[in-house]
This record gives sequence, structure tokens and C-alpha cells, in this order.
Amino acid sequence: MKAGADAALAALERRLGHRFQDLRLLATALTHASATSHAGATYQRLEFLGDRVLALVVAEMLIATFRGASEGELAQRLTALVRNEACADVARALDLGAALRLGTGEVLSGGRTKAAILGDVCEAVIGAIYQDGGLDAARRLIETHWHGRMLGEASVPRDAKTTLQEWAQGRGLPVPAYAIVARSGPDHAPRFEVEASVDGLAPARGEGRTRREAEQAAAAAALARLGLWKVAEAG
Repeated sequence: MKAGADAALAALERRLGHRFQDLRLLATALTHASATSHAGATYQRLEFLGDRVLALVVAEMLIATFRGASEGELAQRLTALVRNEACADVARALDLGAALRLGTGEVLSGGRTKAAILGDVCEAVIGAIYQDGGLDAARRLIETHWHGRMLGEASVPRDAKTTLQEWAQGRGLPVPAYAIVARSGPDHAPRFEVEASVDGLAPARGEGRTRREAEQAAAAAALARLGLWKVAEAG
């Protein structure tokens, strides 16, 4: 590994608050598929792991904080806190984009600022920390960057699909329709692109790791176009 790359990773370690025993894990967590021809050297497997670790720790935080909340409310709060947009926000706070390893084409297309990539890499970094230092190390990072977000959600987060449906029905329009227009990624970490259609509106698209998440993102995009929603609110 080159000296400049070592210095960049060391700076990122300080921002993460974790010193890696195996720095190769962090390097892999920052490597996009466009930067290598070897599938095992990308962040995708660590992203798969980090997604589960993040959900576990956030679920623990919610249980401890919202003691009177129902399972349904906890599930809504969890979805809002672990969605791609929330992870991308944390990635920006940690400046993960500057450390990303991308192919030339992805760099030129603005890959360092793409929310989809930043969210995935954030989860990959969590997975790398978990593998390197265990659950306590990962928990420290997650609590540092998610605890305030959790407390900031005073009420149960709104559901974009429900909000869009209520808006449409309030105007006598049919229920919005959703259709998958693209599916990419490996089987263990697929990405879906969904189009939301509402009578009288141009179709709106959204992406997600599951069909439901993509539908929520598409609904949020439609609401944002109407001036009723910020895309980052999608749950």
C-alpha cells in the first residue's frame, strides 16, 4: 500500500475512532466494483455484514430508549434510521467519499457524492470494524453517529407511500402504482429501481436494497416533486 494511501486511511481511522488491526479490511470496505476486476475485493460482502450489524445495534438502542413503544412503532423507527439516505448522511459526516476507491468512469460520473454508493460504503465500513474489533467496536461508531438521529425523531417517522396514497385519494385519484424498472447487484445484495405512477404526474423513480425500500424512495421522490416532502425523509 502506498504511503499516501496509508496516510489517508490513518486519517479516516481517526475520524472513525477505530484503529484497525488489519487495515486491509478498511481498504476493502472503501473499494467499489468499478475499481477492481476481482469481485471478492469490493465492499459488497462487508456491506452485507454491516447492514445486519447496524440493524442489530440500532434495534438495541430503540428498545432501550422507547420502552413503551409497540413493535410496529419500533419497526418504523428502525427503517428510518437504517435506510440508505441515513447511512449516506453519516458517510458524508465521516467524509468517506474522499477515501473511496473508484474506477475512472465512476469518478467522472460523480461517484464520490452518490448517495447510493455512500450509503453502501458506510455499511461496509461498519462491517469492517465489526470483523476487525468485534461488536463493541462497531457499536461505538453506531452509537456516536446514530444516537442523536434517533433522539431527533420525536414522533414516529412518516411513511412516504402512505402519505402519497392519502394525497392521491384526497384528490379523487386512483391509488399510486409501483413497478420495478431495474434490478442490479449480486444476489446477496441486490438493488432495485422502482417507478411510482400517479394520475396527472410524471412518473418518479427511487432506488433501494429491497423492493419496499425502492418503493418508499420513489414515493418520496413524487412527494418531493409536489413540494410536500424532502427526499431524505423517505423511510
